[in-house]
Amino acid sequence: MGWLGPLLVAALAGALRFWDLGRPHAVIFDETYYAKDAWSLLRLGYEGTWPDRKVADPQILADPQVISLTDPGTFVAHPPTGKWVIAVGEFMFGLDPFGWRFMTAVLGTLSVLMLCRIGRRLFRSTLLGCLAGALMAMDGLHYVMSRSALLDIVVMFFVLAAFGCLLVDRDRARARLAAALPVDDHGRATPDVDAAERTGTGPRPWRLAAGVCLGLAASTKWNGLYVLVFFLALTVLWDVAARRVAGARRPYRAVLRKDLGWSLLSLVPVAVVTYVLTWTGWFLSDKGYGRHWADDRGGIWSWIPAPLRSLWHYEYGVYQFNVGLHTAHKYESNPWSWLVLGRPVLFHYESPRPGQDGCATTVDCSQTVLALGTPLLWWTACCALGYLLFRWALRRDWRAGAVLCGVGAGYLPWFLYQDRTVFSFYAVVFVPFLCLAVAMTVGALLGPPGADDNRRSAGAIVAGALVLLIAWNFIYFFPLYSGQTIPYEGWRGRMWLDTWI
Repeated sequence: MGWLGPLLVAALAGALRFWDLGRPHAVIFDETYYAKDAWSLLRLGYEGTWPDRKVADPQILADPQVISLTDPGTFVAHPPTGKWVIAVGEFMFGLDPFGWRFMTAVLGTLSVLMLCRIGRRLFRSTLLGCLAGALMAMDGLHYVMSRSALLDIVVMFFVLAAFGCLLVDRDRARARLAAALPVDDHGRATPDVDAAERTGTGPRPWRLAAGVCLGLAASTKWNGLYVLVFFLALTVLWDVAARRVAGARRPYRAVLRKDLGWSLLSLVPVAVVTYVLTWTGWFLSDKGYGRHWADDRGGIWSWIPAPLRSLWHYEYGVYQFNVGLHTAHKYESNPWSWLVLGRPVLFHYESPRPGQDGCATTVDCSQTVLALGTPLLWWTACCALGYLLFRWALRRDWRAGAVLCGVGAGYLPWFLYQDRTVFSFYAVVFVPFLCLAVAMTVGALLGPPGADDNRRSAGAIVAGALVLLIAWNFIYFFPLYSGQTIPYEGWRGRMWLDTWI
């Protein structure tokens, strides 16, 4: 059941995400940037020039053979990894909606499988792990992003993979430390100062894997860098806690001597090297934007290879662009409103005429793709985060702290950019951790295995009703997530808040 349950949940998630994946047959929202850039990477190795990247090219949809891409490099605001991921689908299926959405659907499905396994390891419960994965499978925001060629779902995937790697590393390091402790007459490990402060934990390949994943996240969008900082702090605190439990009098000093090197060397440098390697196509090109900026330039930094200095100059320009992005947008929102779904983003909207595209001849219809989280799931998650804060602050529950760290890493940095144009769909990066928070809260409702039968029965009824309501809520909003044609009144009835319109 440790694998069967997660695989069944992932199969359901995949069926939902791949169903009619090419619908709508249009370039929706920012697909006009990333689908084109991915095709350019596939053909040139770098982002070439299109007549207008901001406007959907009707020729792409009408005749994919008519491509208006030229080879002069163009300035882009995000690193290449996410676009390389999208390019894999375009390589297999061509430059059409199914092709450029294929890989995000794959990553969305695999992320559900990963979350099931991560939840199982975190909570030591297959049921709660599968519940967390099922909740994410039924989240509207995750669903829409899994069916759109945007970068944020790719960031989410690598962040979640890094978290899973760090969980495995934590378990294995603690097992090695426990094996070094003396045992009592009953065969149980007992704290020992000398063993706790002097025992090394050996090679830590899962931390190296986490460093690679975090480098890939940052080389998709720069907000992955904040996750690297949060996760580095998390691993250090985990190591300190392990040394303290093992009996160390000075756990921080023990970590500094035995563990910190692995944290710094396996996360930060590995992530940096991974980031640079993702620019290989740009390094190998002659016409990539700014590729030869540093050629024949002297100065104090001339000892650094010219390609690296050119990349640094390019990235500085990207930084200036991102921090200076203040253009007003109809669907921008303040991060304060994200958790309560204050302002979702409309990716696509059409009003089919009566009698067209499944619309009845006597009614007006709507066809939308709305990046909106499943409301009951997100509003439940707000309460669950309060419960996890209690568990972490007053009960010192490391599981609650780990989940809160994941939410904070994907959420809190956006408050630094109050004047920047930001959108609520960026929150998909921490959706897995919201689902873990709800699953942990459901576990508390169920009660411990040894609880009274009446207590467990009542908890099961409440928890089951909550999960069924969330499932119903996802089904109710499903037409808005999947671009189905519904009567206008049906669309209007689903606009629960005026800010959703």
